[in-house]
Amino acid sequence: MRKEPPALLLSVRPRFAEAILSGHKTVEVRRRRVAAREGSPVVLYASSPVMAVVGTAQLERSETLSVQDAWSSHGHAMGINRREFDDYLAGTETACLLFLAKALPLGAPLPLNDLRSSRAFHPPQSYRYVAESDPTAIRQLAAQRA
Repeated sequence: MRKEPPALLLSVRPRFAEAILSGHKTVEVRRRRVAAREGSPVVLYASSPVMAVVGTAQLERSETLSVQDAWSSHGHAMGINRREFDDYLAGTETACLLFLAKALPLGAPLPLNDLRSSRAFHPPQSYRYVAESDPTAIRQLAAQRA
């Protein structure tokens, strides 16, 4: 029996969350390699000022490329301009690209205050795996996408 890949809880700025959920952004850029398997469910957390889980997606694949190769091959799908890309990756030689698919917005966002009402919950700075200690609503979203 094949074990399902663990779900990612991915923090993104609100404008990027909107772009992912609308299908305009299909590649998320990270400074460090994200060790997640193809097919992993992704729970999208929009950071301040939204501060809510706003949707889900699926990780198609990830690639680590040189900064130049990442931009020339996939810049059109990142939802940022070249200056933002360069500023974000300043001081690094590689970019980790997360290729996202099947993005679905939630009917109603799950605000941080509501998520914290049932148990301690701390959204990640960048990403982390969904844990058993996370609120039930997040675990259920992750399980639905698996």
